Amino acid sequence: MDRRTRHQLKQDEFKDTLVQFEDFLKQHYKQILNIAIVVIIVVGLVGGVKYYTGRQEAAADADLGEALSTFRAYVGQATPGEAQSPGPTYATAQDKYKKALQQFDAIIDKYKMPPQPKAVAIARYQAGVCQSLLGDDSGAIQTLTEAGRDSDAEVAAMAKFALAGELARTGKTPQAAKLYQELADHPTLSVPRTSALLAMADAFRDSQPAQARQIYERVEKEFASDATVEQAVKQQIASLTP
Repeated sequence: MDRRTRHQLKQDEFKDTLVQFEDFLKQHYKQILNIAIVVIIVVGLVGGVKYYTGRQEAAADADLGEALSTFRAYVGQATPGEAQSPGPTYATAQDKYKKALQQFDAIIDKYKMPPQPKAVAIARYQAGVCQSLLGDDSGAIQTLTEAGRDSDAEVAAMAKFALAGELARTGKTPQAAKLYQELADHPTLSVPRTSALLAMADAFRDSQPAQARQIYERVEKEFASDATVEQAVKQQIASLTP
């Protein structure tokens, strides 16, 4: 078979393939069109969700920043001659925390639909802190317990740490100690092991000083290579009631 004949056969095969492909398109046009439409919709939805999520994150972060500014705002009147504090000021700490609590609660309510921005978890934790500072112990325990279940390990750890402090302050030392030990066994960047153990020792200082001493000594031994921790623990042990 000469070169020209082979070339002609290849052209015929290519033409046959095109014809078969055209026939296939004609027979399955509706199915192919439906699949194409579905793909376009899915891609559009994914892009839309990403855009919506990004917008939600940005808006929630802005709201959280405003609420945190309130939480950290200056309390009282500025001394004559001093520069005016940026942002709003409040006559009393209670006024400030009431306003901050309203803002944190508003964030939780505004962005309650999934997917929730991370700012919601932080706002819930901060709301619990505000409730504690305002003397609403039962509300603080409830809010911080909920915040402690968050999927974000760092936020959950901060909430559990604050919850343990609230429990200790209200006389529920055994429950607080259990929570501190859990945090010590599963340390995070926001709540290191040393912080959890030292807080647990502090919880026992007044009611069970011997127990507090044991925990301090354990921390001193475990973190003997850290001069700062060692010095702090020695001071705490020295100040314990004999």
